Formats: sequence, structure tokens, C-alpha cells
Amino acid sequence: MNKEIEQQIIKQYQQDEKMMVLVFSQWCINHNLDPFEIYAQAYPTQRDNPLLTDTQKLTVTKEEAGHIEDETVLNMLSLYGNDELAAIISKEIHKNNK
Repeated sequence: MNKEIEQQIIKQYQQDEKMMVLVFSQWCINHNLDPFEIYAQAYPTQRDNPLLTDTQKLTVTKEEAGHIEDETVLNMLSLYGNDELAAIISKEIHKNNK
């Protein structure tokens, strides 16, 4: 694989990963949850995640945001191997559905 294709694949992965973090953050905001607190529950040793911090600039208020399906955020998290975070989100979904 040549270097240019490899770099393009890496760039696309990083863009997709950023979108996943943005969807996670916006879902949290839409459910009156702090994305940093939820992230810290899943990954207590990684409290300062630069990507999570950067995406906060792109989130909007709950009133301005469109609806994000629970399954969408769970699928995106699972796709990127964020199983711990998906487990925390699942617990929040369960709490909200009671």
C-alpha cells in the first residue's frame, strides 16, 4: 500500500472517530448528561481526552439539536471499540426508560 493511500485511510478514520465523539457528546447533552462525567465513568484513567474537549465546540443545546437514537450512539461506540462507554450509556438508557 502506498503512503498516500495509507495517509488517506488514517485521515478518514480520524474524521469518523471525531464524528463518533461528537454524536456521543450531543447524545449526552440531549439527555441532560455531562459527556465528560460519562466518559470518566467508562475510562477513569483517561480523564483528559483532547478529542472530547475539541468536539464540545461543535455541540449545540438540547433545544437546537436533532434527536439521536439510542441505538445510533451505541452502534457508533461499539464500532470504535468503546464497549465500556457503550455499557455506561446502556445503563443511562435503562434508567431513563424506567
